[in-house]
Amino acid sequence: MASDVLVEISKDARNLPRWAPAFADAVEAEASGAPDRWQVEKDGKAFSIQAVVQEAARTVDYLREVRPGITGGAYLRVLPRLGGGSVVVMTVPVPAGGMVEETQALLSKELQALTEIGKIKTAG
Repeated sequence: MASDVLVEISKDARNLPRWAPAFADAVEAEASGAPDRWQVEKDGKAFSIQAVVQEAARTVDYLREVRPGITGGAYLRVLPRLGGGSVVVMTVPVPAGGMVEETQALLSKELQALTEIGKIKTAG
């Protein structure tokens, strides 16, 4: 799948519930009107994120304040694959003592869902 399609899907945070439901139940633009600011709801709790997009570099970073003055999040890199298609690299924080295997399995599901959405978008 073309890298541009995957960047297009991932840069719109409103797509997060479709491919990353463990992170977001719903996403909408923040009232501030800033194009990179989003309000996320997960398990009845709301928080703000910033989607930092560099289309030329094919990067999408979802950042939020995890503690006062400390920002962290998920970092996506979409790389063209030799011979066609793409490679998506996603980096997320795993807290000390966190469940590494469970996080890996979750990320695998999310990347698979992102790919499926891309296939539908490409076919449609």
